Amino acid sequence: MPMQDRAIRTRRKILSAAAEVFETRGYQSATISEVLKAAGVTKGALYFHFQSKEELAQGVLHAQGQGITLPPRASKIQELVDVVMLHAHRLQTDPMVRAGVRLSMDQTSHGLDRKGPFRIWAALARDLLDDARTQGELLPHVNTEDTADVLTGSFAGIQSMSHALTDYNDLMQRASVLLRHILPSVVNPSLIAHLDLTPNRGTAVYAEVHAQLAADAGHDNDT
Repeated sequence: MPMQDRAIRTRRKILSAAAEVFETRGYQSATISEVLKAAGVTKGALYFHFQSKEELAQGVLHAQGQGITLPPRASKIQELVDVVMLHAHRLQTDPMVRAGVRLSMDQTSHGLDRKGPFRIWAALARDLLDDARTQGELLPHVNTEDTADVLTGSFAGIQSMSHALTDYNDLMQRASVLLRHILPSVVNPSLIAHLDLTPNRGTAVYAEVHAQLAADAGHDNDT
């Protein structure tokens, strides 16, 4: 195995172990020793990739948004819905996403900069809302930056509530309800009826994305 490939695999292994430890223990209580034990790597291998617990946590925070690219939609509001619902599905099923969200929400994580994920989500929502405005999908009064902040903060809130009440089991339903409450205040009424806001939307989008990834991988192998 080429050295570069081995280094990439080792880094992923360390991040997966760190995600497991951070999700279980939280940032403040987690230790490098616990990550080493979970990853099954040497201290030298870990410190080659991450110089501190904070760097490990930042790696998990960054990794939660990686690996899945949503296809563009004709309706940018539907695309925004799909981004939200896909994240809700991944939060239920992907340990890396769960760990990243826990770190983002953990107010006891002293010394850890947690601003990144919130800024990224708000910027993504704002860009999609700006595109939606260009396509005539928004009501005239809408301030896209304010709406993006409200949506990001509200979604963060229902994630915390769902985690506390049901360990995310009802998150898809809560995300659907959130969108049904927010979107009518910003989206043209003629569009609302054509949006798929159902709780299973995230599962369907996830299946779509992975089918495309499998098709692309098969095409690459054929060439």
